[in-house]
Amino acid sequence: MKNIFITGGQGQDGKILINLLKKKKIRLNMISKKKIKSTQKIKFIKLNLLNKKNIKKIFFKNKPDVVLHLASNNPSFNQNNYKLFYQDNLIATKNIFLETFEANKKAKFINCSSSQIFKKKSGLVNENSKIIKSSFYTKFRIDSDKSMLKYKIQNKIKYTNVILFNHDSKFRNKKFIIPRIVDALINKKISFLENIFKENIYADFSHAEDICRGLSKLIFSNTNIDRLILSTNKEISLNDIILHTIKKNKLDIKIIKLKKNKKKSLIGNNNLAKKILKWAPKKNIFQAANEIYELNISNIKWISVLLS
Repeated sequence: MKNIFITGGQGQDGKILINLLKKKKIRLNMISKKKIKSTQKIKFIKLNLLNKKNIKKIFFKNKPDVVLHLASNNPSFNQNNYKLFYQDNLIATKNIFLETFEANKKAKFINCSSSQIFKKKSGLVNENSKIIKSSFYTKFRIDSDKSMLKYKIQNKIKYTNVILFNHDSKFRNKKFIIPRIVDALINKKISFLENIFKENIYADFSHAEDICRGLSKLIFSNTNIDRLILSTNKEISLNDIILHTIKKNKLDIKIIKLKKNKKKSLIGNNNLAKKILKWAPKKNIFQAANEIYELNISNIKWISVLLS
């Protein structure tokens, strides 16, 4: 029975992966900063990844077959001080990576990176497209991958760096753009919504469940490819997401639609993932936005009941 460890166990992707993997015949270990009660099928481990000794103890007791590294401190929309994220993220990634192969040389390590690493800021990119250290955040992503690839060549281990594009679900942290848009729709923050419209932003947006299905397939795949993109391979407008959510939920919101040139966006070519993993997106970002909306409305109603 495979021993699977996933870092970032309480993040959006970690929560979705629990639902996808809990019925598999595996030992599922979710690593998190917070203490969470384990269940019969899922073991939750409170662990600071900056503490290398503690990682060693855990992996000595239960040798990992696969480690999926999701955990990192990520900058949110319009957050510029990326330097805060660099050093701790780099050390944590190095610790969990090296201790994986100290415990089991035959293990597989899957690292999750970001589309922000690409040099191009618009148009189509693939796994071989040029990358650039444009911020402390991308520097962490690129430096850690470079180090792990070097180790892979020298020690002939199984390692894949998965480059993820934007993906959201009802589990998405509220600081990110689509949950903020949903909050603005619920609370009728018209000026915020109109500012989004003025920007006319397009991006490669996925439903997070699709991305996590791809990660799940990679966990059980025999492939040992260096890099892999998970994305929609489509360009989607934030404005269209807003309008769709308004129409879907019959909201009485009117937005002044000022004409402005479309902001060019980066699109991830997902053909390699489709070929290797036999994977393809099944959902879309419009569904994700509506799921976030329905959850928030449900929470508001529940709070109203408690206060009444």
